Amino acid sequence: MVSENSSLSSKRSPATTPKFCNSFTTRIFADVAGDITIVVDGESFLLHKFPLVTLSGKIRKMVADAKVSTVSSLELLNFPGGHQTFELAMKFCYGMNFEITTFNVTRLRCAAEYLEMTEEYKDQNLISRTESYLKDIVFQDLQKSVEVLSTCEMLPPLVEQIEIPRRCVESIAMNACKEQLASGLSRLECDGESRELKEDCVIAWWVEDLSVLCIDFFQRVICAMGRMGVRSESIMASLMHYAQSSLKGIGKSQFLNPSRANSSPTTMELDQRTIVETLVSLMPADKNSSIPLTFMFGMLKMAIILGAAIPCRLELERRISLRLETVSLDDLLIPSLQSGDSLFDVDTVHRLLENFLQRIEEEEADDYGYDSDGFGSTSSHGSLLKVGQLIDAYLAEIATDPYLSMQKFVGLIEILPEYARVIDDGLYRAVDIYLKAHPALTEQECKKICKFIDCQKLSQEACNHAAQNDRLPLQMVVQVLYCEQLRLKNAVSGSSGDGLLSQRISSGIPSAAMSPRDNYASLRRENRELKLEISRMRVRLSELEKEQMFMKQGMIDKAGNGRTFLTSLSKGIGRIGIFSSQGGRKCQKSSRKSRASEGKTGRSRKYSVS
Repeated sequence: MVSENSSLSSKRSPATTPKFCNSFTTRIFADVAGDITIVVDGESFLLHKFPLVTLSGKIRKMVADAKVSTVSSLELLNFPGGHQTFELAMKFCYGMNFEITTFNVTRLRCAAEYLEMTEEYKDQNLISRTESYLKDIVFQDLQKSVEVLSTCEMLPPLVEQIEIPRRCVESIAMNACKEQLASGLSRLECDGESRELKEDCVIAWWVEDLSVLCIDFFQRVICAMGRMGVRSESIMASLMHYAQSSLKGIGKSQFLNPSRANSSPTTMELDQRTIVETLVSLMPADKNSSIPLTFMFGMLKMAIILGAAIPCRLELERRISLRLETVSLDDLLIPSLQSGDSLFDVDTVHRLLENFLQRIEEEEADDYGYDSDGFGSTSSHGSLLKVGQLIDAYLAEIATDPYLSMQKFVGLIEILPEYARVIDDGLYRAVDIYLKAHPALTEQECKKICKFIDCQKLSQEACNHAAQNDRLPLQMVVQVLYCEQLRLKNAVSGSSGDGLLSQRISSGIPSAAMSPRDNYASLRRENRELKLEISRMRVRLSELEKEQMFMKQGMIDKAGNGRTFLTSLSKGIGRIGIFSSQGGRKCQKSSRKSRASEGKTGRSRKYSVS
């Protein structure tokens, strides 16, 4: 058995021990002249035939096949490991002492294979000695296997033929499984300890060691670990650490100089692109594996910057869309690298939303089976409401972008279904910001944007602001005032919208003449409307309670002069008739002029959007 610091002892007398000097052309013996010169990578070695032909089958054949009987020079082409490794092999042939380590064992094993130093010529020849070191020392230890595997990168295909990388990969995966079992036992022992100690037991120490491997070897190791049952948490930790160590500083030049993104990629950028695509393909497919969203968004930004393949980006977008309801607003603010386009990558967010809505549709389709009770899962609806709020906040954030086209802005608004918003305050705020940041919009363009706002879903505060907002089209202001009047009547009469809800329920009863497929679609649509109406009624209930307290206080304060909230609102409604007359068009034109001048702020606004 070879020890960890294996050394090859000399069997020659001190007088005849060869010494390798700095100059390879120096004679190897001080008292015996060399009889053969071997050239490796342009370096000449003056050696002796007898010790070489005794241990190396290749040199024996070359000497025997030489046309001249007294061959004095040989050249070894494509020698694995170069002249430094050849020097170590020659030391072995001369019986000189040197140490086998994890950094030279691969080169020595390849050199021994090249020189055909097998047991046929001598027992315990160089192939046997290096193989013993690999089996007894390297493959028994995970860290040493990683060190040896990292040295295989620069060696020729010969290293693959003798299967050193394959055996190192299997050794790393097997030792990782052993570490996992030991970690499991440690967690059992840590049951009564503190939480920090439990977390220390779970952490795999070898995740940092794998970062020294090239991406090809790293991929082979991760695949082998997955086959052997290493935990997805440990694999994901390895992927994250490898990404952090190999993808540092990417994107700064592109963000500072967007025109750089249109130039040809450098060799380093091509290598980094390969790393990103490989790491994405290695992500665990287990749905229960918790991959941090910040890491996935970071990888998505890297993929966009480096121009990764479309399947790579789509896979990241698909994974993110599965948990879109837990995404933060900062994650969605992806800078755009296209010059002259929007400051933000709106198209990527649009695709994320499309994937999310498709997932919601599939979940609802699974929940609405004929054997079920007809009521789908409430979790999908709750997720949809959260995403609706997130998209409204995103719209308000990007609305100030002067380069944002109306098509992209409207595209994000209309892709969300109506039942994704209980109230439209967030949407109204985003639209108002967009109108303020883009004063050059025409009247028709303003109407096209504002048509997505449901005035019945605006809060009291938003309605008060909209009624005084000169940036809105006149038609929407009229709708806001009309909805406020209906809301006030319902508040006075004590109605809370039960009639409208009953009407919707009665209109959604499936007919006997309808087909089962139509009945199924009708039930899905009606269930959706019921959920939305329940959520909306809860919001309205809280608003009605506030309005009732406000009205009682107003009636007490203004009982002497008779000016109530109803009287002032009636006067506001009475002004609607002016908008419908001929003079109303003049008022409308003046309103558009006042919209272009932002300096006039005579009217008070209680609902701030800036």
